[in-house]
Amino acid sequence: MKRIILTISNLMIIISLFAQSPEMMSYQTVIRDADNILVKSQTVRMRISILQGSSSGTPVYIETHTTVTNANGLVSIVIGGGTIVSGNFATIDWGDGPYFVKTQTDPNGGTSYSITEISQLLSVPYAQYAKTTASGEHYLGELFGGGIVCWVDDTRQHGTILSLVDISTGYVWVDVITMWYMAGTNDWDGASNTTAIINNAQHISSAAKLCADYINADYGTGVFDDWYLPGYAEMANVYHGLTEISNVIDENPTITPLSGAPYWTSTEWDINALGAYYVILNNFQFNYADKDETYFVRAMRAF
Repeated sequence: MKRIILTISNLMIIISLFAQSPEMMSYQTVIRDADNILVKSQTVRMRISILQGSSSGTPVYIETHTTVTNANGLVSIVIGGGTIVSGNFATIDWGDGPYFVKTQTDPNGGTSYSITEISQLLSVPYAQYAKTTASGEHYLGELFGGGIVCWVDDTRQHGTILSLVDISTGYVWVDVITMWYMAGTNDWDGASNTTAIINNAQHISSAAKLCADYINADYGTGVFDDWYLPGYAEMANVYHGLTEISNVIDENPTITPLSGAPYWTSTEWDINALGAYYVILNNFQFNYADKDETYFVRAMRAF
C-alpha cells in the first residue's frame, strides 16, 4: 500500500465563553501519496488524540471521524465534534499544557490506522483563549450560545446568534383565516415581532411560533429557549457576515448549511398588506410574499 503523507494546512481554535474553554478545533489536512499525488475524492477515517505533556504523552481525549477528501485532496474536520472514544473535550485544562494533536489515518476508510502525524499546539491558541475569556469579546462565526454568532455590536460583547439548523424547510409565515396585519413591522427587533405575531388574536400557527418554541437541546453547547424569527434587517446582518458564518458551517458537518432558498423574516410588508418579507442569503435577494407561501425558517437569539 502506498504511504500517505498528511500535511497540516490549518489549525485554529474556536472559542466559546459559555463553556469557558475552547469548544472545537477546526482542522484541515491535505493527503498525498508517496509520489506526492493528491488522494482525491476518497473516503478516509481518522482517529484524533489530544496528548498532554509531550508528543508521546497521555491522551486526554480521543475521537474518530469518517470524512471524504475533496478534489484537491483536502479533508476538513472539527476536533471536538467527532465520535468520542474517551475523554471530554470541553473539560480539557488548556493552561496545563503543552498539548499535541495526534492524527492516525486509514486512507481506505477503515480502522487500520497506518499513518500517524503529531503536531504541537503552540502558545498562540492559549493566548487567544485567555484574551477572549478575559475581555468578553465575541466575533462573527464564533460557536457560542447554542449557535453561530452572526452579528456583533461595536463593543463585541453583544450581538445575535443563528441556530445551527433550519427550524423548517417549508412553512407558512402565518396560518390564519384573514392573514392580516399582525404588528410584525420592526426591521431590527425580531424578538418583538415574534411576540406580537404570536399574541395576535387571529394567530393559530406561524414561522414565528416555530422559532419561539424551539429549544436547541441537541445542537450546540448550552440549552436555550429564547429563539425568535429574525427581522428583515437582522437577516441582512447575516448576509454581511456570510463569509465567516459559511466558513464555520463548512468546517462542521453537524451544522445545517444555509439554503439558497428563501427564508422568512418576521417583518411584514406594511400595515395593510397580507405579505411579509423573505430573503435569499447567498446573493441577498429580498422581496415580500403572501403569508401562506412556504419558505425556510431559521431561528435567531440575542446575547
